[in-house]
Amino acid sequence: MSPESEADLPADATADAALPGTLPEALYAELVAFRRDLHMHPELGNQEFRTTAAIKERLEKAGLAPRVLPAGTGLVCDIGADPGGPDGGPGLLALRADIDALPIPDTKSECPYRSTVPDRAHACGHDVHTTVVLGAGLVLADLHRRGLLPRPVRLIFQPAEEVLPGGAAEVIKSGALDGVGRIVAVHCDPRVDAGRVGLRQGAITSACDRLEIQLDGPGGHTARPHLTTDLVTAAARVVTDVPALVGRRVDTRAGLAVTWGRIETGHAPNVIPQHAELAGTVRCLDIHAWRQAPDIVVAAIDEIANLHKAKSEINYVRGVPPVVNEPEATELLRAAMTARRGADSVEDTEQSLGGEDFSWYLERVPGAMARLGVRTPGERTVRDLHQGDFDADESAIRVGVELFTAAALLHPTR
Repeated sequence: MSPESEADLPADATADAALPGTLPEALYAELVAFRRDLHMHPELGNQEFRTTAAIKERLEKAGLAPRVLPAGTGLVCDIGADPGGPDGGPGLLALRADIDALPIPDTKSECPYRSTVPDRAHACGHDVHTTVVLGAGLVLADLHRRGLLPRPVRLIFQPAEEVLPGGAAEVIKSGALDGVGRIVAVHCDPRVDAGRVGLRQGAITSACDRLEIQLDGPGGHTARPHLTTDLVTAAARVVTDVPALVGRRVDTRAGLAVTWGRIETGHAPNVIPQHAELAGTVRCLDIHAWRQAPDIVVAAIDEIANLHKAKSEINYVRGVPPVVNEPEATELLRAAMTARRGADSVEDTEQSLGGEDFSWYLERVPGAMARLGVRTPGERTVRDLHQGDFDADESAIRVGVELFTAAALLHPTR
């Protein structure tokens, strides 16, 4: 069936018949170029001015009226509804993308669209997420003009997902969820083949907090450790003993884990230092245990530090709760993917220990996140997230666009 004949089908077509809203080849090529431009010009959280301008320009070219968020980065755009008007009632389907990059170098050696910004890279796939929501918006705008969009849709392009506690909180504060009844998103998954998505009802990510510790005490000569606090030993014991203690103070099924990313102390081999710094993350599978985590972790740190007579100063930075997928929204995405590519294109996925501030939206409205496969089928090397060589099979852009457009068409109107 040609794209032209697909567009003539009714908007309430089921998975047993083709839906309108497939991605034309010319638009797909444009979206690939758009994604590559973003990949070459990554911007960190709350600095995404160029990215915001590029999205805004393309949406306006399509006759839409995007609204830049108050801080100047990120934007919201309604399709088929007057913002704040009666059309938008409680039932808008929102499509969310995060637009920021990571502060790491792009290490892809032979890639024509590698990052041009030193120590900045789209190593988490946010350029793909952004392009998918943009592409879905352009297709849905065309369907709306032809009277084939059954219910208004809102596009949310969110800044600063990588900056704890995440840019979602400011987006919500700006009113981006007003009138939204359900929200959906995708996240690149380099362990899933392009052409497929992973779905899970319930928690699909974990809670994530940041932990920073300073230890202080009298230093001295390594020949006389008994006259010092021996901060190196104290720091080492915090590193090894705190995770063990924490793991025994909650139900092990909660998956509460402390993992260190940095430890720094001392300058000379024969000098016991007076200061040590540690930093890491606290992750948790269970939202109830996460709410108790600060008290549990801080108590464990103080206990070990006091044992070694070290003074501790703890900065516990609250991050994000788990992303908990609503069953109905999850099944909407399953039905949408099945309608586009068949039931075999959907696989069950596990809960990860990664954090995602999409969870803050789900504290307000029901919704779901799908894992978008970005691995080239047959490729054995996993280009993992948050690594400098991360890249995505760009056919995933087509899959994401068609997933979201089908979800908008199949979304209940009541």
